[in-house]
Amino acid sequence: MRYKTVAIGLIAIFTVLFMINYAYDQNTDITVEQVSYSQTRSLMDTTVTISVIDSNETHASEVIERAFDRMYYVDRIMNNYDNKSELSILNEEGSVRDVDYELVYVINRSRYYSEVSGGAFDISIQPVLDLWASKYSPGGTYEEPTPEEINETLILVNYSAVMLEGNNITLGNDMKITLGGVAKGYAVDLAIESMIDDGIDSGFVNAGGDGRYIGTKPDGTQWRVGLQNPEKSEDAVTIINVENMAVATSGNYERYFNDTARVSHIADPRTGYPSQNLISSTIIATSAMDADAFATAVFILGEKDGMDMIEDVDGVECLLITTDKRIIRSSGFSGYEMN
Repeated sequence: MRYKTVAIGLIAIFTVLFMINYAYDQNTDITVEQVSYSQTRSLMDTTVTISVIDSNETHASEVIERAFDRMYYVDRIMNNYDNKSELSILNEEGSVRDVDYELVYVINRSRYYSEVSGGAFDISIQPVLDLWASKYSPGGTYEEPTPEEINETLILVNYSAVMLEGNNITLGNDMKITLGGVAKGYAVDLAIESMIDDGIDSGFVNAGGDGRYIGTKPDGTQWRVGLQNPEKSEDAVTIINVENMAVATSGNYERYFNDTARVSHIADPRTGYPSQNLISSTIIATSAMDADAFATAVFILGEKDGMDMIEDVDGVECLLITTDKRIIRSSGFSGYEMN
């Protein structure tokens, strides 16, 4: 799997392809028409929508194109299914030199997520993911790995063994890493930064459930993001009002419908087994990468440990759906919900 696939969705309440408002330009003494311009593309194994509020369609199109370019750039570097990407070369050769700053930054930031979560988030989980994939691929046993196989593979999982020296990266013997829990969020952040650099102060980027929203809608209200109800995909468990914040969800709704569902796409790097602690975790944070990584970490940690971690991190809030279908909020989450 190239990137973390979100099994639950954020309902796109905020997505409006054509929205008009009028703003007064003090420099020209005229009223400027503000329009929402959006484009949607398939990228990073998901559907990405970029929307900007602008008064000029040509400028808006150029802004959106440059924002997508930043996301394509992240994909070229961090796609471990592209043999030419720096990440694939690192996994194949065990070390790379003079790599892009972005790869160094994301790996270094990932160490922080690992430390804060007590190892529940770990980019060196790839050998475990490969082991499970081999069992359920053509020619595999279609049975879960044996405890012996799990234990042998867990020896390779150790985020502290990923060494950074300047722009050089080295892995321990036979280690491999994946950035599936952070790359998409980081790409969203770069796209937003590109939009801001181009003079956009209102809009959003949503990549399959990883979204970041700046400014407000043309009518001055905050962006509205709905968390999908697992029982009714068209309904929302809750609706969040966000402005200059990011939202991400990790989870496995399969367990909501089928208690015998065993295999989650998110494995616990501490045990080597798929995480079964929650149905979903939704994070609100200032950056999409933080939201992305903490959503994964909380999903693995479970109700108590996950919520304890979030309460200790400034500026981050969380909503959990437990396996027995309870909804739990961090202390500040309700401040973002509609009254």
